[in-house]
Amino acid sequence: ISALATVLHEKRTDPELLELMDLALKEMNEKNNHHDDARRLIELERKDFLQNQRVSAALAAKSAALSSSAYGDWVKAREAKDFTAFAPTLQDCFDTAISIAKAKSGADSSSLYNQMLDEYEMGMSQKRIDEIFSDIQTALVPLIDKVCESSNKPSMSPLKGQFDITKQKQLSQTLVKAIGFNEENGRIDVSVHPFTSSMSSSDVRITSRFREDEWYQGLAGTIHEGGHAIYEQNLVSSSGALSINSPFTMGTHESQSLFWERHIGLHKSFWKWATPIVQNTFDDYNYTPEEVYAAVNSVSKSLIRVEADELTYPLHVILRYNIEKDVIAGKLPVEDISKRWNEEMQDLLNIDVPSDDLGCLQDVHWSALAFGYFPTYLIGAIAAAQLFHYCEKDIPDIEEKIEAGRFIEIKEWLTLKVHRHGRRYQSLDELLQDQLGEPLNPKYFIDYLTKKYTDLYKL
Repeated sequence: ISALATVLHEKRTDPELLELMDLALKEMNEKNNHHDDARRLIELERKDFLQNQRVSAALAAKSAALSSSAYGDWVKAREAKDFTAFAPTLQDCFDTAISIAKAKSGADSSSLYNQMLDEYEMGMSQKRIDEIFSDIQTALVPLIDKVCESSNKPSMSPLKGQFDITKQKQLSQTLVKAIGFNEENGRIDVSVHPFTSSMSSSDVRITSRFREDEWYQGLAGTIHEGGHAIYEQNLVSSSGALSINSPFTMGTHESQSLFWERHIGLHKSFWKWATPIVQNTFDDYNYTPEEVYAAVNSVSKSLIRVEADELTYPLHVILRYNIEKDVIAGKLPVEDISKRWNEEMQDLLNIDVPSDDLGCLQDVHWSALAFGYFPTYLIGAIAAAQLFHYCEKDIPDIEEKIEAGRFIEIKEWLTLKVHRHGRRYQSLDELLQDQLGEPLNPKYFIDYLTKKYTDLYKL
């Protein structure tokens, strides 16, 4: 792996590439060519080149080898439920990531964590995220407490029983194709963990996983990955797979999956349309749309991030964000991560963590040196709520369309506002400002969750 990383690094930092990019810019300036796409393409490639050039081949090789070996160490420590066994490796992961961030930042005076964030969420600073996440945390902690204390809890019976895996897959295929996944330019399969893989806009593949005793999680995973896939399928096609026509930030990508999974797939109107399809899929399934809607939107505090509902999930992200940025800033020793994790789980969700495998060892991201990745999950959720708010304004009869299973206009709206732009903007804030009239605003996310769960739990 390290040998391959060395070869790739040499190819990416070949001085001839920079010469060609500078020559192209010079010719554009001489000919007074203001072709925005061409300039943006060179800007993106030149930025990547210069950052990669500042990282030595030895450091690039070490990073690649470490991310591979660290995964094995993480698996062993998780099985042993022992963070102390992983802490030395994780320290190496942080140190290596910091060295790379220092190299890439060059003369830039911004924080190292800003450099790491820029790898996943271009143009979004730690200061901006701090402000947004603070608003989210302030609003959600008391709301979650009220919801969990409510006596009006929905029944989970509509989701439980024995459900044939083949029928679940058929249900998922039917619904994900209905919302806009083009199976002629992709396929749907089963895997241990749901994911989306894109070779090009004409070859986008998604997977999901299913369990016999519960049917909704498999469907939710399929719709989520379907949202990612719809984004990939509706990017502008270009010969040579130009980076300007590739997906934008990770937060943008996540906004597309969460738009479909939550704002469509958890909508009351969606279940008025989809419940009869579920009834026709499974034998003796007699629950009403109202009962299914309540069940799929139920709230419970969870130790595990990937099992959390949409109301408690943001706090799982904020916890990880707080920890990794403090380690990067030198405010938190790596060996104290487990202790800090358990304290924040108590503060945010009032949950005691019984063991490290259910706490700070549950995610693979840090073993892959993916520092700065976690906040993009919540940025995507915030953006999804904002997009849906403006989609409702532009499509006043959106609820009727959802209830009738007519999603084409919604998909076309997303393509107009998000998909077709690729990486033409400097940041998600800039994209939203230009397309919606304001930058990322947590107000719509907070309002959406507050109204929905106040009504559902009769607060």
